[in-house]
Amino acid sequence: MTGFPSTIPAVLMERLSSMTLTELADYLRSLPEPLRQSLDKELRALTPVWVPIPGSVQQRAFESKADVLYFGGGAGVGKTDLVAGLALTKHRRSIIFRREGTQLSGIVERLTEILGGRDGFSGQGLGLWRVDDRVIEFGACKDLGDEQRYMGRPHDLKAFDEVPTFLEHQFRFLCGWLRTEDPNQRCRVVCTGNPPLDSDGDWVIEFWGPWLDPRHPNKAEHGELRWYAMVDGKEIAVPDATPLEHKGEVIHPKSRTFIGGTVKDNPHYVRSGYAAQLQGLWEPLRSQLLYGDFTVRYTDDARQVCPTEWVEAAMSRWTADGSRQPMDSVGVDVARGGKDETIIARRHGWWFDELVCRPGRATPDGPAVAGEVVAVVRDHAPVHVDIVGIGASVYDHLKGINVHTVGMNGAEATEERDASKQMTFYNRRALWWWRMREALDPVRGQSLALPPDPKLKADLCAPRFEVKPRGLLIESKEDLVERLGRSPDRGDAIVYALNHTAKRGGPTAQGRPRSAVTEHNPFG
Repeated sequence: MTGFPSTIPAVLMERLSSMTLTELADYLRSLPEPLRQSLDKELRALTPVWVPIPGSVQQRAFESKADVLYFGGGAGVGKTDLVAGLALTKHRRSIIFRREGTQLSGIVERLTEILGGRDGFSGQGLGLWRVDDRVIEFGACKDLGDEQRYMGRPHDLKAFDEVPTFLEHQFRFLCGWLRTEDPNQRCRVVCTGNPPLDSDGDWVIEFWGPWLDPRHPNKAEHGELRWYAMVDGKEIAVPDATPLEHKGEVIHPKSRTFIGGTVKDNPHYVRSGYAAQLQGLWEPLRSQLLYGDFTVRYTDDARQVCPTEWVEAAMSRWTADGSRQPMDSVGVDVARGGKDETIIARRHGWWFDELVCRPGRATPDGPAVAGEVVAVVRDHAPVHVDIVGIGASVYDHLKGINVHTVGMNGAEATEERDASKQMTFYNRRALWWWRMREALDPVRGQSLALPPDPKLKADLCAPRFEVKPRGLLIESKEDLVERLGRSPDRGDAIVYALNHTAKRGGPTAQGRPRSAVTEHNPFG
């Protein structure tokens, strides 16, 4: 007998089940090698190497039909085990990401425990594990651009452990190569994580808004599927999985969901007393990890220019009727290419209208941007334009058609000081952003009303400051792009619009921001 039947005979199964572990081990060792390997394979198929906790949220996540799943909330809910279990039982080619490579050690150790050793593991690079006909890779994207190392490499499971630590650009880029040649193999993205610990991770609350954002107009229950499609570079919610036809292209919506839990959902940690350890943490970390609470605020970075609480307060004051006042100022941040947007911000007193956002490809040159600005400006409001790069062309075209335009060059030096008259500024960019902070200050500032836009909030909360001998310096746009993976276009446009330049031929309006710029020719 050189092989073993594809189905183990009932008589033999009965005999095997009656053996003690020692007897079973001795019996297997006595078999010829080909027969032993065949029997071992059959037994593995009948006994999964990993199963989720029965009746738990982990099992709900394991069985979810979502194309993109976020499983998490509190600490100790079994997030790492879910990723490991799916890779070992449901997928053929998986890759598990952490933001930094050193953070992968915990996942490797857990897989070692599940498998009872490291047979098939190669530690070369970040590691690769072969388990029978399955392959599990490990990846990391510490810096912006690292995600390109994985370009074109297909996987049927892409798992992101602690997804709030990733940049949104990295996440979306890596998901682009989710595919398989096997028509019977399911493909999916699985993310795990606790609530974001800083504003850089707020994108996950927007991405899974119906489940995580308490202000979302169309909330969803945990585990409920919602479908989304990318149309003209913008993601939209759609009713179901029905393909869309757009400009001759068939677009297939993808489903996503969020399933949350706490340490109480994991009986292993309940017995170990892990909950008591989490109860000893300080707030807001205690609520985030113990209860998986996405609504509590993390502590802002000590060098964050605009406190998150102040920005949220300004957005909570916003109503739709502010445009009844005259338009006093316009701010324009011009797209620099790629996925950047041209943003137009309009201010009426202390009320800011909803932003006008145009994809970079729709505003490829100065005349195109100038046309967008002319279409929305009124009441002779001066237009404040970022003149770096293509912005110089926009400035020239607006001037050429006699639109009151002010060039904004953030690199210029300034002698102005903060409201206390004590602080100096490294350049005009630092001055403008600090004026925004002062205007948001609930004690000494103004009652700014900002449109409730998650991306705007993220932009305004992103910049950090440091104090230099020449004065306070704000993180440059280039450094922000490097750190965040995106350009803070919306925040910059609002900051430009906050500036006041007296309208031509008319008195300065009462109750308007004091001047933070002087009108001049930026090129002369």
